[in-house]
Amino acid sequence: LSELFATFADVRLKFTVVNFTQVSLTGVKVELFEISVMRFYYREKELVLLEKVRQVSFSVHSQMTVLTGRRRIGKTSLILKSCENTPTVYLFVSRGNETMLCNQFAQVASRELNTFISPDISSFSNLFETLMGIGRNMSYNLIIDEFQEFFYINETVYSQMQDIWDRYKDTTHVNLIASGSVYTLMHRIFMDYKEPLYGRCDSVMKLRPFETTILKEILSDHKPNYTNEDLLALYTFTGGVPKYIENFIDNGCMSVDEMIDFMMLPDSMFQNEGKTLLIQEFGKKYGNYFAILSAIANGDNTIPKLNDTTGETTVTGHLKRLEEDYELITKKRPIFAKDGTQTVRFEISDLFLRFWFRYFTKYNDLIETGNLELLGKIIKDDYPTYSGLTLEMYFRQKMAESKEFRNIGSWWQTKKEKIPCEIDIVGIYADDKHALVAEVKRQRKNFKPTEFREKVETIRTKILSKYEIDSRCLSMDDM
Repeated sequence: LSELFATFADVRLKFTVVNFTQVSLTGVKVELFEISVMRFYYREKELVLLEKVRQVSFSVHSQMTVLTGRRRIGKTSLILKSCENTPTVYLFVSRGNETMLCNQFAQVASRELNTFISPDISSFSNLFETLMGIGRNMSYNLIIDEFQEFFYINETVYSQMQDIWDRYKDTTHVNLIASGSVYTLMHRIFMDYKEPLYGRCDSVMKLRPFETTILKEILSDHKPNYTNEDLLALYTFTGGVPKYIENFIDNGCMSVDEMIDFMMLPDSMFQNEGKTLLIQEFGKKYGNYFAILSAIANGDNTIPKLNDTTGETTVTGHLKRLEEDYELITKKRPIFAKDGTQTVRFEISDLFLRFWFRYFTKYNDLIETGNLELLGKIIKDDYPTYSGLTLEMYFRQKMAESKEFRNIGSWWQTKKEKIPCEIDIVGIYADDKHALVAEVKRQRKNFKPTEFREKVETIRTKILSKYEIDSRCLSMDDM
């Protein structure tokens, strides 16, 4: 058993004990555990890129990589996986006193590099110069996690690092990886030409949620007889974010009801997750952004409706920042519509946040009063309708992952048209000669072929006259 658990510790696998039995062996009590492990999935391309960068830094000269992505997306797991079996110093930047932080960092670096570093170092610039100097005699990985937090501890760290990096990078062998969850700050630190570290990074990576094929693989590994309803629920509630998936899998929650019941537990991370995630990005001005995101999640997705719902006179400016700076919403226009068209709808691009605002924000009073059972019932009752909307996003994502399409969107006629017509999905194939026109229904029995054929003829006349059209109903059977 000691060898078994040592193996787990060496490869940094997380495991959950789901059952154990006590037996007696020659007078010694032994506990036998049944262990459920969620293995490391996907990220092959990212691992290949990180490996190439590491080889350059170890054999030629130091390299700086910037890795960003939302909270819970798996940045730390990916970095540690890429650095397995090579000397690595991992430093996590938490807000606090710079001197105390550097004392801790010095101890970590001394232990991992098997060299003496004075614990009396009180500034990160001095510590960083020491670490870069060590890179003259040995090759190693230096990971600085939540790198943007120096902005609140000592903003001059970035200009000091610039000077040290410029002086040492060509004569050392340090694979420096700076990781951060607050996208706006990380973008500013490394991409704003006014900032000292602008132009210093050799590679920039932004980690995305898991693709639909990976969700299927995860479910297949842990529930071989999973249903498409299970798959849709996992997609709806997690949006492919690894940490949320891990929470469900580790706790044996792989059906709609099990996932909802788990989120309704009093200590569930899901209930405050959206607020924690977004306050990091928005800071003290989060109130206006929360109101807009909540309105979009509940169907008020046009500028006139958002103006009415939020009472905001500056909603256009907030929407622009939510789209361009924070990348939390996207514009939906009828396919082939010009950028300047006023026929615009907004949707929350992060599926978990879309769900969180729809239920955890809207029914926050139930959370505050501890009436989680009622909230769970509301979500379960509304799930068939809500997941039908998510299913459309699933198919759009699946089409994008196939690489068969050059353009994917929806189409609808403006209110000026006499006959309303709305198409859920329109995909233009790569050859620009064929088009897919699809209506999405959870259950195929609810599909009305005659009505759909009329819609297909309308869109053919309006914008698809030069395309050969493949029209179909997409249901849960096609997931």
